[in-house]
Amino acid sequence: MIHATAMIHPEAQIDSSVDIGPWCTVGARVKIGRGTRLVSHVVVDGWTEVGEDNVIYPFSVLGAIPQDLKYNGEPTQLILGHKNVIRESVTLNLGTVQGGGVTRIGNECLIMAYTHLGHDCIVGNNCIIANYGGLAGHVVLEDYVTIGGMCGISQFVRVGNHAYIGGQSGLERDVPPFTIALGARPCLIKGANIVGLRRRGFPGERIQKVNEAIKLWIRPDIQKDACLLDIESQYGDIPEIQAFLTFIRKSEIGVVRY
Repeated sequence: MIHATAMIHPEAQIDSSVDIGPWCTVGARVKIGRGTRLVSHVVVDGWTEVGEDNVIYPFSVLGAIPQDLKYNGEPTQLILGHKNVIRESVTLNLGTVQGGGVTRIGNECLIMAYTHLGHDCIVGNNCIIANYGGLAGHVVLEDYVTIGGMCGISQFVRVGNHAYIGGQSGLERDVPPFTIALGARPCLIKGANIVGLRRRGFPGERIQKVNEAIKLWIRPDIQKDACLLDIESQYGDIPEIQAFLTFIRKSEIGVVRY
């Protein structure tokens, strides 16, 4: 159902089951999939694809041009997956040519009120970003990442699978998977995200090994390369530890440690 006050461009591709509430605006290049609901006062513009069964709350803006002075009207994209909840006043920008051309959010994410995702951000599945989160351009959140309220994340930072970032933190370096990190300048790892891993069904023994490896990583008396070799020698047969090590070795901007 489309409310009488909504402004829908005739070229927009909207599934017949989509529910568009009062005073929404949908642009010409927008595609919206089955079962999605725009509650009211939502703007969807640009080259934006919205998947199925999403709920988008009032005053959110999806597909606005990037907040990047290099952007010159190129047909870059915003792609939103399925079953996401986008709360009030969230802003999700298009990508840029220089950053790969796509801002992408996966499936079953909760993005709380007043959060901003800058151009070329890549967000995985089952992520939670609490209120007033600010992600600069090119940020990557892997699956099951939780970002606490009022966090700021600098450009090009990566946050690994199942990581938890405490509220009011500021990230300027990558955060490895399975960890809890908090603080600003510097943001520090405090240990494994034990509660989150339990909730997601990780076996107790596996969580213990991950926690032991992370405790090695945050020891200040061992140099980085020696620490990685030590972790690999003790826990290298565990897939989660291999993911942890690979994440750290791929970092281009440095990794949060101690």
